[in-house]
Amino acid sequence: MSTHTSPQPHALQRVALALMAACLAVMACSVFLNVVLRYGFGSGIAASEELSRLLFVWMVFIGAAAAYPAGEHMAFTSLVGLLRKRPLAFKVATLAIRLLVLLAAVLLGRGAWQQVVVGMDSNSVVLGYPVALLPLPALLCAAAIGAMVVWEIVTARPLDLGHGVDVE
Repeated sequence: MSTHTSPQPHALQRVALALMAACLAVMACSVFLNVVLRYGFGSGIAASEELSRLLFVWMVFIGAAAAYPAGEHMAFTSLVGLLRKRPLAFKVATLAIRLLVLLAAVLLGRGAWQQVVVGMDSNSVVLGYPVALLPLPALLCAAAIGAMVVWEIVTARPLDLGHGVDVE
């Protein structure tokens, strides 16, 4: 049994967790109510599917942005873990990894921005919200992760290999 306690999440991470919980709660209630109405009374809520899809997309990208500073994204640390006894090589690998993450964030942000611009001129079928709200969380997530990566590069924060780095 481990006595390791995880550090208290940052205030912004707590806000992100609360937003994700709110999205999940509204989605669950909406879908449950729609199922009960559809099978129990032969009617339903037309907006339920659209609302659930929108909230799911927001929840996923809020979660992705919140997971980055906590080191909860998938990481392949075996190769970099081998370099931890060679400080210069470890720093170069860390910088390369961060630059690749920054490139991915820029590409995601660019694509999301293009979709936001396209979606500004059209509205969803049932709820009538601007379709730009669907790719917007991807843009915000890319900006948030990009800013965090730039901060890590500027402050030369060492790469967190996490979990005691079990290298085989």
